[in-house]
Amino acid sequence: MERILVSSCLVGRRVRYDGAAKPVDADLFERWRAEGRLVPFCPEVSGGLAVPRPPAEIVGGDGHDVLDGTARVRTAAGEDVTAEFLRGAELALDAARRSGARIALLKEGSPSCGSSRVYDGTFTGTSMPGEGVTTALLERAGIRVFSENDLPAVDAFLRGMETNETPSH
Repeated sequence: MERILVSSCLVGRRVRYDGAAKPVDADLFERWRAEGRLVPFCPEVSGGLAVPRPPAEIVGGDGHDVLDGTARVRTAAGEDVTAEFLRGAELALDAARRSGARIALLKEGSPSCGSSRVYDGTFTGTSMPGEGVTTALLERAGIRVFSENDLPAVDAFLRGMETNETPSH
């Protein structure tokens, strides 16, 4: 059975920067939970950040740029939290590998977990195309990342993976 690394906030854990959760209310998601597929993980908390914590944004690019050392993750007050974001991303990759997850379902817009957009580093609520730090690292390792807005695509990808697997003897 394929496992899915999932942002902890999406399973209802209150780990977001503001102390809230963003639980997904969808039949597909509940089926995956009941099947034991979900591997909840919060890279920001695992990386050493508190709940609640000041909001952070990537300044100077997206998660790929952070991985490449050309962008930083900062709070609105200017505190550099790049090291915590990098550590959280590494721990998320480790959790995916340990569980065998080849798919991740992560919170869109997050500086860690965004898969198609992140905030632009100006703390004005403006988003831009890009990926978060954890998403970038997972994708570089060959793990397919989706947002909570793409559950049908996750299901189709999951079914395709399981249909194409060869039985083990």
